[in-house]
This record gives sequence, structure tokens and C-alpha cells, in this order.
Amino acid sequence: IRVNTVHPTGVNTPMIVNDFIARMLPSTDARLQNALPVEMVEPVDVSNAIVWLASEEARYVTGVSLPVDAGFLQR
Repeated sequence: IRVNTVHPTGVNTPMIVNDFIARMLPSTDARLQNALPVEMVEPVDVSNAIVWLASEEARYVTGVSLPVDAGFLQR
């Protein structure tokens, strides 16, 4: 079985943007440091990647790990 997986960086949702996480990471040094000039991606960015993977356009894409990470892995 081959599956495609999506691997986002921090996503601007209440799971990440909340008081508990803000207390855990008080300094700016501990924040996500993406290669692109965005702190977090938006949920629609991850959704668009998933919609593309499920579309006919990606019919021959198999067994891929798709980063939606604003370049985080490339740092």
C-alpha cells in the first residue's frame, strides 16, 4: 500500500494559537522559523494541498510526503 501524506509546519489554528502555547514559548527565538517570511501557514493552504492530492491532477502521485511547511525543512 502506498499513501500520500501531508506534513505542515505550524498552522494558524486554535491548536497552536492559544494561551497555553504562548506560555510555553514566550521568547521569539522558540517560534517556528520558516524559510519563507511567514510565521505560520493558514488552514486553507493545507486544505488546498489535500484537495490537489485527491484530484485527478495528482492521479499519478503515489507514496509522497508533501511538505506544506513554508520552507521549514530547507532551513
